[in-house]
Amino acid sequence: MTPPDSPPPFSLRGIAVPAFGPALLFSIGQGAILPVVALSARELGASVAVAALIVTLIGLGSWFFNLPASMITLKFGERWSIVGAAAGGALALLAAGVSLVIGNGLWLLAVAMAVVGMSAAVFSLARQKYLTEAVPVEFRARALSTLGGVSRIGTFIGPFIGAAAIAFVGISGAYWVGVAGMAAAAVLAVTVPDLVAVDGSSARTGPEPTLRGVAVSHAGVFLTAGIGILLLSALRASRQVVIPLWADHLGLDPTHASLVYGLSGAIDMLVFYPAGKVMDRRGRQWVAIPSTLIMGVALVLIPLTGGFTSLLLVALLIGFGNGISSGLVMTLGADFSPDRGRGQFLGLWRFMADAGTTGGPVLLSAVTAAASLGAGVTATGVLGFAAAGVFAVVLPRLRHRRNY
Repeated sequence: MTPPDSPPPFSLRGIAVPAFGPALLFSIGQGAILPVVALSARELGASVAVAALIVTLIGLGSWFFNLPASMITLKFGERWSIVGAAAGGALALLAAGVSLVIGNGLWLLAVAMAVVGMSAAVFSLARQKYLTEAVPVEFRARALSTLGGVSRIGTFIGPFIGAAAIAFVGISGAYWVGVAGMAAAAVLAVTVPDLVAVDGSSARTGPEPTLRGVAVSHAGVFLTAGIGILLLSALRASRQVVIPLWADHLGLDPTHASLVYGLSGAIDMLVFYPAGKVMDRRGRQWVAIPSTLIMGVALVLIPLTGGFTSLLLVALLIGFGNGISSGLVMTLGADFSPDRGRGQFLGLWRFMADAGTTGGPVLLSAVTAAASLGAGVTATGVLGFAAAGVFAVVLPRLRHRRNY
C-alpha cells in the first residue's frame, strides 16, 4: 500500500497528452505535406532533379540543425523549444502554401522546406530530452518507443488528411493541413502543464559543458554504439526507397506498389509498445539485435521476390523489424547521455543518426549505378547485419545508467 505522503505511481497513460499529443499533431502536419512537396516544386516550374533536391532539403535541414538545436534547447528550455519549433514549422508551411498561391515562389518553397527540417530537429531533440528527464528510467524505453510510434502514426495518417483537403482546395490544401497540425502542436505544448523531471535535473546549477567537451568525453560511446545507430538509421532510410523501387522493377502498378508500402507501414505502427516493454524488462540488446537482423534478412530476400505476394510478405517482415526498433535510437541516446550536457550529447547523437539517414539511400544509389538494383538492395541488407554485430558487441559491454 502506498504511504499517504508518497507520490502516486508513475503511469504513461497519465502523461499521454502532454508527452505525446504535440508529437502526434506535429507529425500529422509534416506527414500531410511530404507526398506533395515534389509535386509542388514541379507545379512551380522545377525540373525533376530540382524537385528532388527540394524534398531533400527537409532532411538536410534537420541533419545540419541538430547541433544548433541542442544549443537552442539549452537556452530556452525543452517546453518553449517545442513551442517555438512547432510555431516555426507552421509559419514555414504557411509560406510554402503561399508560394503555390502566388505561382512564382520556388525559392520560397525551398527555404520553407529547409525551415521545416530545422524545426523538426529542434522539436524532436527537445521532446526526447524532456521525456528522458521526466520519465523514470524503468519506463524509459516504453516512453520513447511510444513517442517514436506516435510520430509514425501521425506521419501515416497525415497524407490521408492532406489528400482530403487537396480534393477541396487543390494541392495547397496539404499545406493548410500542415499549418493546422503544427500550430495545434504549439498551442497544446503551451497550454498543457509541464511534466516534472523525476531526477531533479531542472534544479541543477553551474556551467554547462561545451559541445566539443561532450564530444571528447563521450568519444568512446559515439565511436561504438554511435556507429550502430548510424548503420541502423541508414538501414531504415534505405528500406523506404527499396520497396517502391523494387515494386517498379517487378512491373507492379502504382496501386499495388502503394498497397505493399502501406501495409508494411501499418505493421510498423502496431508493435512499438511491446518492443519498448521488452527493452525495459529484458535489455536494449533484446530489441536492437533482432530488429536489425530481421530487416537485414528481409532486404537480402527482396531481390529473390518475383511478384506482388512475395514482395508483400518480405515488406511485412521489414515493417515488423522496423516497428520493434521504434524508439531505439532515442532510448540508447537517453541511456548514454550524461546529466550535465544531455542536450549537447543528444544533438551529437541525432547528428550521427541523421548522417545515416542521408547516407543509406546514397549507398543504395551508388551500388545500383555501379552494378544493379538487386546488388544495391543486397548491400543495404548487409547494413543490418553490420548493425546487429555492432550492437551484439557493444551494448553488453558499455556502461550506462540503465541497469538490466
